[in-house]
Amino acid sequence: MLIQEELTHRIIQAAMRVHTVLGPGLLESTYEACLMHQLSKNGMIVRNQVELPVIYDGIKLDAGYRIDLLVEDSVIIELKAVDTIQPIHKAQLICYLKLSGKEVGLLMNFNVLHLRDGIERFLRPHT
Repeated sequence: MLIQEELTHRIIQAAMRVHTVLGPGLLESTYEACLMHQLSKNGMIVRNQVELPVIYDGIKLDAGYRIDLLVEDSVIIELKAVDTIQPIHKAQLICYLKLSGKEVGLLMNFNVLHLRDGIERFLRPHT
């Protein structure tokens, strides 16, 4: 398994390739499908729309949460195609990190001129 820094670097490179080819302005689902293809093509194991249950009172509940992309069973990718990333988008990824127990997440907004301006890396808060 790749170390997290190398893995996130490879994911970001793949996302930049997708953004260079497609540009901004498309639906989130388009970027998800293309990024999933690019990551797979680059030899990474990637799953999309991964169910994320909530454990409450000792039981597992399906509350409808889905991880956009999960790469190498390690890095959560939350994709957006919005004008501006809002605090709720960041909170969503942080919650996904907490619920899943994963350490690293990438929030990617493809609706920007330069993708480097649309990527934020998050670590799971330890409380």
